[in-house]
Amino acid sequence: MAEMAYLQVSRLCNQKCTFCSNPDNGKVLSWTEATALVDGFAAKKHDGLILTGGEPTVFKELPALISYSLSKGLTPRLITNGQKTADKKYLRSLYDAGLRLMHVSVHSSSAATQAKLSRNPKSLANIIKTLDHAGALGLEVDINTTITKVNAPELGTLVVWLVSRWPYLRHFVWNNLDPLMNGADLGPDLVPTLRDLEVGLHRAMDYLASTGRTFRVARVPLCFMSDYPECSTETRRIVKKEGRSIYFLDEKGLQEQRGMHWSYGKSPRCKECTLTDVCAGLYMAGKHYSMEELCPSALPSAEVRSRIEKDNG
Repeated sequence: MAEMAYLQVSRLCNQKCTFCSNPDNGKVLSWTEATALVDGFAAKKHDGLILTGGEPTVFKELPALISYSLSKGLTPRLITNGQKTADKKYLRSLYDAGLRLMHVSVHSSSAATQAKLSRNPKSLANIIKTLDHAGALGLEVDINTTITKVNAPELGTLVVWLVSRWPYLRHFVWNNLDPLMNGADLGPDLVPTLRDLEVGLHRAMDYLASTGRTFRVARVPLCFMSDYPECSTETRRIVKKEGRSIYFLDEKGLQEQRGMHWSYGKSPRCKECTLTDVCAGLYMAGKHYSMEELCPSALPSAEVRSRIEKDNG
């Protein structure tokens, strides 16, 4: 059972994504604060440390913090938008500090759509440079994609493009849009319905499964994960009884997420579902996402548990 720590080192960013759940608030950790938090995570025997933000590459001492984390027994990962890492020299400095795995956020294979979502016309061009440089260095890269109404139809197209151009990519993560975004414009053109994402997501999952790659999906209920319920992020945490520590650079501060944290809203129809004990339900149910879309499954939850227990990933 792996339990990760997440550390927001900066809440500054070099993009202004329309869907951002942790927007720029001007805050950056000091070195003393950052190392004290790493020490605390190490004392809790976490399996690794995920450096995030905002945009963590804005944190000037990031290479040193990567080295410090390793010295404390915490293997560091980085979640980045791939903009500053387009600079090969900078990415090399992270690699030399000990970084071996990073998550790069990519939301479309179309430069125009990526620009619309990130509010940065150079976003995709910089991501392409980042993925090229990372491949040359031998860095392992996972792909993170936020699902919105804008990019939901092209999720399958995106993974085919990524895998075809960078065959070294092996793992993909989709996060359905989080409506608790502290200032993003939640217009009807941004928040997807479950039906909006269903076809595109399944095309993407089918393609990756056919190539032997792995993937995870967050904030999508199991009735919309019909062939791949074992790949739900929340379901895996429920079955494995996993938790995580997160330090937010805002009023939330240090949070310990476990147990009921992975339980969202459920409809009366969920009582008929055989997967209700391993399904988190619908995030923000009845607010930004409709319970009317939920439908019972007949797959035994024991089957889902068995698939997860056989998979060490």
